[in-house]
Amino acid sequence: MTQYIDLSHVIEDGMITYTGLPGPIISDYMSRDVSATHYADGTTFQIGKIEMVANTGTYIDAPFHRYSEGTDLSGFEVSAIAHLDGFVLHADPQKRLIDQDLFRNHDLSGKAVLVHTGWDRHWNSEKYFEGHPFLTREAAEYLFSISQSSAGPRSRRSASCCVDSDCRSPLRVSAVWPSAFTTKRPSH
Repeated sequence: MTQYIDLSHVIEDGMITYTGLPGPIISDYMSRDVSATHYADGTTFQIGKIEMVANTGTYIDAPFHRYSEGTDLSGFEVSAIAHLDGFVLHADPQKRLIDQDLFRNHDLSGKAVLVHTGWDRHWNSEKYFEGHPFLTREAAEYLFSISQSSAGPRSRRSASCCVDSDCRSPLRVSAVWPSAFTTKRPSH
């Protein structure tokens, strides 16, 4: 049975979604009052305008985010990122480190892996940006090895993760991407 998991949160005008990046600007491109001047009495509509950095909210972290020669989102086939078999794992909400033990003893081959950390409870608060959970390098490498060994070099399946104990670290991002798009990994 298919189950959809909504990962989204409400994004509001001006809210900080990532420290150091500008908040979204949400406004009217054309308000109902302005539209009323163009159409018959009683006919109005609104056209919204949203300006925000691409890292706002739930998004797919394409290889281009980290590597200038990597594939951007337009290079992904929809079948590689939508309607995938998935597996949800629940990390210990009392721990920051998510190590490879969480992933062992589960059949994750060819699946999108979602790690529920419970950190969403801090959404839209200062706590959200500090002390968040992160995958260890070993966990990222383990997921990468599963994607390579089980799916093969022409795989369109993907899983993405972030090794991120310090958001300023040059080793911050380590992602498991479909090998058909890239096999380049961050250096150690």
